[in-house]
Amino acid sequence: QTDSARIVGFEVKPFSVKHEYEGEWSDKKTRLTSCDPHAKRTVTSSNNPQEVEEKQEIIFTYDVEFQESDVKWASRWDTYLLMSDDQIHWFSIVNSLMIVLFLSGMVAMIMLRTLYRDISRYNELETQEEAQEETGWKLVHGDVFRPPIHSDLLCVYTGTGVQCFGMIVVMMMFAVLGFLSPSNRGSLMTAMLFLWVFMGLFAGYASARLYKMFKGTEWRKIAVRTAFLFPGSVATLFFILNALIWGQKSSGAVPFGTMFALAFLWFGISVPLVFVGSYVGFKKQVIEDPVKTNKIPRQIPEQAWYMNPIFSILIGGILPFGAVFIELFFILSSIWLHQFYYIFGFLFIVFIILVVTCAEITVVLCYFQLCSEDYLWWWRSYLTSGSSALYLFLYATFYFFTKLEITKPVSGILYFGYMFIASYAFFVLTGTIGFYACFWFTRLIYSSVKID
Repeated sequence: QTDSARIVGFEVKPFSVKHEYEGEWSDKKTRLTSCDPHAKRTVTSSNNPQEVEEKQEIIFTYDVEFQESDVKWASRWDTYLLMSDDQIHWFSIVNSLMIVLFLSGMVAMIMLRTLYRDISRYNELETQEEAQEETGWKLVHGDVFRPPIHSDLLCVYTGTGVQCFGMIVVMMMFAVLGFLSPSNRGSLMTAMLFLWVFMGLFAGYASARLYKMFKGTEWRKIAVRTAFLFPGSVATLFFILNALIWGQKSSGAVPFGTMFALAFLWFGISVPLVFVGSYVGFKKQVIEDPVKTNKIPRQIPEQAWYMNPIFSILIGGILPFGAVFIELFFILSSIWLHQFYYIFGFLFIVFIILVVTCAEITVVLCYFQLCSEDYLWWWRSYLTSGSSALYLFLYATFYFFTKLEITKPVSGILYFGYMFIASYAFFVLTGTIGFYACFWFTRLIYSSVKID
């Protein structure tokens, strides 16, 4: 038992008071008649307000009153972190689960009924005439694993997506277990930066493995592009936005020392780890295709209007965005309206739903695409789920005009600049999930049929 005490909360009551004093003003000796601690006279209301006029004296004062509290030190944040609207989060999860169940039903139907029937029929074909009459996804077996155009860029973006995915999974686990306390502001961002840097190892490994599968030979080139393309574009935009804040002489600008520390993390740790990962990945055994690729590309037949690449890509992004948009509202409010967001349990569930939704919608659309004898699935699988980032940015624009009262041009540029960075990262994350889902799906189905 000691005489010392801990402050577990505070309440601020502002009043407007026209203060009065006797004699000449002296910084140390003047005693106010309207607020005198010696006479136990404190300000409790704004009955005598101060009118602000040009060249008029304004005196600022404050009183502090300590009261004993029953709140324990460990529970001091409960006031801010109590969820009064947890029902809407449950509604969000139920809404997302409905989407997942619908997609899972479609995937199950494709995998168990259609694919099983297809594979059985393809494997039972006896004569050459029967094989020639067949249509569907088996016909493109000689082209389905043909390397896509700009395959280097696909490798880079896939590696970056693996880096994003690893960072988010580990950070979510730390947050759910309670390691990231709200009393330490900025701990979430610090954890994200450090995890991003160390996940460079997996980015290099993933991009080099894919690059070797596409018959690439210059692994150093792919490592450099993986280490600099995404982080470089984000860092450039961040520096421009920070320069705008510097120009406004705002205290919110990132100091030069912090910028130097970020550059050190990037060049000193992340870049070498990407090179190490690329080296290890390139030394691994090449990923063998389940079927051989023909030397001459097959002609793709004319597609129905609903199988148009732009249309199917835009349709594919709606469901992953629909799974997260309610939770997105609370995240945007916590960032731009200075509210606390600390329901990482809900967020982790929504993230799992997002991963499943991205994977399933891409697999469904990829199957329909292959059935219509269009084998250009590599980039389309990435862009189908990645297009949800476009809807995220459009929602951020809607949020700006309906919820925020930002009038200064610089503030508007900052908002859209930071939301563009967030949408870009979301594109890389969701695109990679969709790509790997299709990568697994195509290898699975083509390894299940007998190819003569």
